[in-house]
Amino acid sequence: MTNRKICIVTGTRAEYGLLYRLMREIQVDVDLDLQLIATGMHLSPEFGLTYKQIEEDGFIIDEKIEMLLSSDTPVAIAKSMGIATMGFAEAFQRLKPDILVLLGDRFEIFSAAQSALVMRIPVAHISGGELTEGAIDESIRHSLSKMSHIHFTANEEYTRRVIQLGEQPNRVFNVGDTGVENIREMTFLNKEELGIFFEWDLTKYFLITFHPATLEIETAEEQMKNLLSALNLFPDYKIIFTKSNADADGRRINELIDEYTSAQPERVKSFFSLGQLRYLSTMKYCALVIGNSSSGIVEAPVLSKPTINIGNRQKGRLKASSIIDCAPYKDEIIDSIRVALSAEFQNSLGQIDLKYDGKTTSTDIKNHLKNIDLKDIIKKSFYDMK
Repeated sequence: MTNRKICIVTGTRAEYGLLYRLMREIQVDVDLDLQLIATGMHLSPEFGLTYKQIEEDGFIIDEKIEMLLSSDTPVAIAKSMGIATMGFAEAFQRLKPDILVLLGDRFEIFSAAQSALVMRIPVAHISGGELTEGAIDESIRHSLSKMSHIHFTANEEYTRRVIQLGEQPNRVFNVGDTGVENIREMTFLNKEELGIFFEWDLTKYFLITFHPATLEIETAEEQMKNLLSALNLFPDYKIIFTKSNADADGRRINELIDEYTSAQPERVKSFFSLGQLRYLSTMKYCALVIGNSSSGIVEAPVLSKPTINIGNRQKGRLKASSIIDCAPYKDEIIDSIRVALSAEFQNSLGQIDLKYDGKTTSTDIKNHLKNIDLKDIIKKSFYDMK
């Protein structure tokens, strides 16, 4: 018998970090063949050519699909999706995977799914059922669930929601969250090692990641300026930025970060990618996580770190008590930071009600991919909840 070919697509630094352990699990299983497609920001010099990190980690990239245009307007993003769809069709024709594994909700992943759909390739989707009402990711994620045949969810509520979309319960598996699994299994860098990398004393600092709310029209610049103005009120804290993804208006956010960093090089540093180990180690020792990234919702509470969640991008996600939601206005951001730094709030961090967990997530996913019966799996029927 030939090995089952499992093809994984990755387009961003964060997504690769979430898939890393699963890729390792598949790579070392003698009954499986790992196929890997890199696309999106991984191939962009502007975003750090992070495909090189994948190769340095010992993975072979079977296909590289160029898709990003030089603009980040909605028109450019839509055109990029079209370019990606053609690229994935050609790659799938060459690779002929038995199962395609997709994580999350980005536009690159949507292009991969629609190519696989018409080419009759079974799709396994990770992290379905979640909500992000302020971004196009919301619609993409639910669409991916409908185009997929196997589902790996992070908790019971998200499992129920995928089934509510009409997916068969026996193909929806609650396996936990890969990001939390990473934290549970990781050997972190210590403060001294991080200090050498940053060339800083890391006694007091904020970790910030801010992305556009892609369902809002031209709000990214104003919201980012409000955040930067708020940070000026906390001069005793150093600032570490990880930059925005290749979303509509993401480049303008990154331009503002560069200007802010250049004006205060002794206090502010910014990076397109810190890598999974360095990023989570930086989170482990920070005073606050600030922005609107999912890592502030999912990973930060596991490390007992408070999160200032700005605006509507993550609206609808399950949130732990360590997360403070605030509107994207200067005064509200300032007030939220002060609350998070207060002794009362800091004392509450010892009793965080985690909404996400994961211990054997990657192994469980791999085993399902390995053992699930693929006969007639692409012939889906709608499951009606009674």
